[in-house]
Amino acid sequence: MTAARLRAAALVTTRRRSTRRKLHALPGASDYHIPVLGNECVEWLQRDDGIFVDCTLGGGGHSSLLLEKVGPNAKVIGLDRDANAIAAATSRIQDPRFSTIEAVFDEGLQRAYDEHGPFAGVLMDLGISSRQIDDAERGFSTRFEGPLDMRMGSSGKTALDVLNALDARGLARLLRANADEPHAGRISKAVLEALPTLVTTKDLAAVVSAAVPTSSPPALDAKRRNKAAARVFQALRIEVNDELGALDRALALLPHLVEEKGRVVVLAYHSLEDRRVKRFFRDGKMRGDAARDAYGNRLTPFSPLTRKAQSAGDEEVEANPRARSARLRVAERTGWSPA
Repeated sequence: MTAARLRAAALVTTRRRSTRRKLHALPGASDYHIPVLGNECVEWLQRDDGIFVDCTLGGGGHSSLLLEKVGPNAKVIGLDRDANAIAAATSRIQDPRFSTIEAVFDEGLQRAYDEHGPFAGVLMDLGISSRQIDDAERGFSTRFEGPLDMRMGSSGKTALDVLNALDARGLARLLRANADEPHAGRISKAVLEALPTLVTTKDLAAVVSAAVPTSSPPALDAKRRNKAAARVFQALRIEVNDELGALDRALALLPHLVEEKGRVVVLAYHSLEDRRVKRFFRDGKMRGDAARDAYGNRLTPFSPLTRKAQSAGDEEVEANPRARSARLRVAERTGWSPA
């Protein structure tokens, strides 16, 4: 290897080490997952006592930060559908105030309420964990070759099952609904024509990229193709894990599970999630206007505490680029309850 190549390799290694140091310096970070806006989430939830639920436990980053702030009589319950995440978090957090439930968060919320009573705080981090993205066998990323799986847990339909069950029109609808894909028709036709030969994530990404119309300059083409592949993967992942359905059901449950003055903190990573959360916090429902009393006053189960969604700062985004798209919203439980 030439001296120039040795210097280049050494520079890459140095940068990687620097990135790892920055990542592990973030609040609540671990090798399993890097929580986003860790301190900000905990500050909104901080109270001496009560029942707190971390709906998407991951590596336990947010839960560990919360346990540092709440009082000795508080309880933190971590929910996750991924058994590996549960194992990683319980290995990391050795605290009698901490317990876990292996379940999708809408189901886990009800179980936690039935076992422990009303919640003082709920955190919903709607993103997938760093470990899941970087695990090729999960099939979440276009960067790694793996099976067309995309399940957050270990049961249910895979991405390949979804593709096999759809016709071109159905797949196009899915890509538009779950990812706002502008070339949904072209991509759907190309994917289904190639379906008998699709085995891995790289196969799917290549078909999607080839289906995107070309433009100039060529450098822009590569960027557009990569974004299209990412949107297709997002759309399939949302469908495989019923992410929007689970979110809608969980939001509808919260007025019945959170105590008055209790708080709900939600981290969303794309507009499909964020719009739902914003609307529910504002109107108390997914469709239609808020209820009103005889005098025309709005009646809602939650009062938003964040006028605009909060974003990660430049320092955090530099250390953890996946935090760039995060949008944090917070609401407090009012005294009004829906029927």
